[in-house]
Amino acid sequence: MGLSSVTTDSEAIKFCIFDLRRGQHEGQELDKILFFFPADLPLPTQLSVIGLSEGLITFTRIFSPEAACEVIEAERNSHVFYEAEPDIWMVMIVEKSKESEAIWRIDALRRVLKEVHSLFLMFHGSIRALLDKEPGGGLIRSHLFSFIMDYLSDFLVGKKLQLPNFRDSLKERRTVQMLTVGREAAIEVQSLVRVLEACAGNTPCYSLVLFQDLLVSTTLSPDDTVNLFTYAVLRLTPCALSSGASSWSYSRKGNTASHAATRSILANSGSVLDQFYGSCETSLGGDRNYHVVRPLQHDKWSKGKDGFLVTDIWSAEVGSSVSATPTIWLQQTEERMYLCAYQHRNLTLVLLIPIASILNGEQGVSLLKRQVLESASLKMLKVEEKLSKGWGGENAYHVSGYRYLLVDGDRNVSRPSPPGKVTTLTKESLIALSKLREEVDLEKSRAKWDGPGHEKDLEICIRAKNNAWVIAQVTRGKELYMVLERANETLLYASDAIEKFSNRYCSGAFSLD
Repeated sequence: MGLSSVTTDSEAIKFCIFDLRRGQHEGQELDKILFFFPADLPLPTQLSVIGLSEGLITFTRIFSPEAACEVIEAERNSHVFYEAEPDIWMVMIVEKSKESEAIWRIDALRRVLKEVHSLFLMFHGSIRALLDKEPGGGLIRSHLFSFIMDYLSDFLVGKKLQLPNFRDSLKERRTVQMLTVGREAAIEVQSLVRVLEACAGNTPCYSLVLFQDLLVSTTLSPDDTVNLFTYAVLRLTPCALSSGASSWSYSRKGNTASHAATRSILANSGSVLDQFYGSCETSLGGDRNYHVVRPLQHDKWSKGKDGFLVTDIWSAEVGSSVSATPTIWLQQTEERMYLCAYQHRNLTLVLLIPIASILNGEQGVSLLKRQVLESASLKMLKVEEKLSKGWGGENAYHVSGYRYLLVDGDRNVSRPSPPGKVTTLTKESLIALSKLREEVDLEKSRAKWDGPGHEKDLEICIRAKNNAWVIAQVTRGKELYMVLERANETLLYASDAIEKFSNRYCSGAFSLD
């Protein structure tokens, strides 16, 4: 799977979320803990970990008041920090190991933290808002625990929790992968989007169109597009609905056996959580009877007879047989939206409608779905047919002789070599690329702290121990990472190969001219 193994019953990885505004008085220290994994660690150990993290944050703020630490490299552990919201910190502590697979990039680990928080925001709103709603902390703890444990299930292989490692160096989390379409197909897609907007009448709506696990069209902001695309690939696309099916997608991990293991871990950890937070919340006047929506549960979506995807995740009450329409929060507009997903063969359409604009609730949503079927079903069939005819398969974006990753940071878009082709690279090449990307991450971080307009153009070529050329180029918000294992001995050959790739596939963005 290209991930570094960490068993869930060990202390090799710790993941915590805490609030610096809480638990500042003696005897109230537990109050600051909002989430801790593994949940069965003794409370003194949890407090010790969070106390150390809090101390590191406070210390580094002396030298950098505007931006505290992002990573601390200790002798035995890497401490990865992310301030998700003001004074709410997510920290991942990963034990350094001599295991051959345990080589990771810090930025890749931080992207995991950013992703889980962004998805949480999309479904539940901000952590601070839930804390304000129920100051005792029981509400947010229940939501965070269920959500993050469901999220981590995608990193489970068997009973081992695994993190992105050097084998994932030709991937970029928190980006979307686009489908390249011809002119005729693009016109059909635009026509479909206009029909969908007409179905909503005067109601503003947004749409996301995917073909298999690739984005075709979006009317959302870049950040909202990334969040919804990530969720769609994880749980909504045809491959996601086929439980246990193999996938070439970069966003999906784990397998059916892993999901069963997750349910067991959730149950065991849940009892520990009840003991810990139960006593904590009793003293704080908290209430454990919360209805928690778990949108990242596996095997909870299915395709209905009319083509719309259905789920009971958003049931109005626990044990209710009446399913409610899924809802999400948009980051850009801060609106609560109904989520309606339709699927025809390899085409998945996600339609978002503001809750405030649907006067009759579920009845209004049903009427809108009926309107979509009447007005847009033929269009959707036609679009799927055209996209299928032009689709080159999972190796459509393979370029012979190259293993690459293209990233457009301004648009949050990436294009990687197909996973099956990346697996042909040697371990030495991938480790060299991982280390090279770590250097690029450091340079980008330095440029960011220098202020806007200080972005640096970078071009680095190194020769790995196995004589492969490992290359990184950064220019004007675009990044290219490449491995050439069958390259000629000379640097000139490698430069020429990059030039040809840039001119043919990147519109000359990385050319020397």
